[in-house]
Amino acid sequence: MTEVLSPMSIPRRRRWPVFLPFGLVVVLAALWTGFWFFASARAETTLAGWREREAKAGRVYSCDKQSVGGYPFRFEVRCAEPVAQLRGDPTVALKAKDLLAAVQVYDPGLVIGEIKGPLTIGEPGKPPIYVANWTLGQSSIRGTPEAPERASFVFDTPTVDRVADGGNVNVFTAEHAEVHGRLASGSVTDHPVIDLAVLLQGASAQELHPAARDPSDVDVVAVLRGLKDFSPKPWPDRFREIQAANGQIEIVKARIQQDDVIAVGSGKLGLSPNGRLDGRLQVTVVNLDKVLKKLDLDRMMSEGQMASTFGALDKIMPGLGNLARQNAPNLIASIGQRTVLEGKSAVALPLRFVDGVVYFGPFQVGRTPPLY
Repeated sequence: MTEVLSPMSIPRRRRWPVFLPFGLVVVLAALWTGFWFFASARAETTLAGWREREAKAGRVYSCDKQSVGGYPFRFEVRCAEPVAQLRGDPTVALKAKDLLAAVQVYDPGLVIGEIKGPLTIGEPGKPPIYVANWTLGQSSIRGTPEAPERASFVFDTPTVDRVADGGNVNVFTAEHAEVHGRLASGSVTDHPVIDLAVLLQGASAQELHPAARDPSDVDVVAVLRGLKDFSPKPWPDRFREIQAANGQIEIVKARIQQDDVIAVGSGKLGLSPNGRLDGRLQVTVVNLDKVLKKLDLDRMMSEGQMASTFGALDKIMPGLGNLARQNAPNLIASIGQRTVLEGKSAVALPLRFVDGVVYFGPFQVGRTPPLY
């Protein structure tokens, strides 16, 4: 005889194990949402406090409109028409089109930013003096607003124009530009020592010097010592501060290539009490003769120490001084040390700065202006 089970005797399936994972997800999502909004509020408070401290130090930052987003895995602060004013004599104002800064939740010490141009530079309330633009501008800052550790800025196809009545004049352009800075020792308020790296590809600066008009690739690594702090101050005061502290910039490595001309160098540069460059760089050049021609050596020689020597040669024999002047590049190259650079024949020479007077080897070839 078959036993018939009544409905009451059939065991019921437990449904809570099915809904438990879903419930846990809902609870975790609610907790994470609460944490995100709490942290974003703290971030806005921290940012406001940082702005207040920076304003007391003479650096004022503002936005036409600011918003916070990025939920759920990062924090984003978007600033429309950001403005930075660096108070001093004169006060400098920088204004961009848009700024987006993002922080990953799992790495709050790294801020990634994207900057949109154009960027105008000038005095507040006056027409801009310079206008910079680029196709892509990015930045990254490691550390906290109170204690930054390092910063990097990368730009694709940057340009800088000087605003003039007859139309903008280009002063700088490049295919790619990078600037990296790292706090090697000290702090932003107490004698910082800065490691610097600059990388330029296809860069030209038409107003700097005729020799800088043709595109060049530049790679420089340097260390700056002698700063007291990062507080805003006029550049002459900043240079006086560096000179008083016996500060200097150490060129650890510098490489410049323009067409088939290659130059590498290293050394240290400081400031004399008169505010002029003092120091020495050891320079090795491929195709030195082309460099000397681009530097307008004839003019520099006529203004330098060798002018009197050429004049004396003319007194001995008319035209002899002019002949010596024309052959000055070969003369300078002949006294340098012959060597090989990157598999090519090169000449190594010291480039010395003595209270602003520039010597290429033993010859005076020019003078730099005072920095204060």
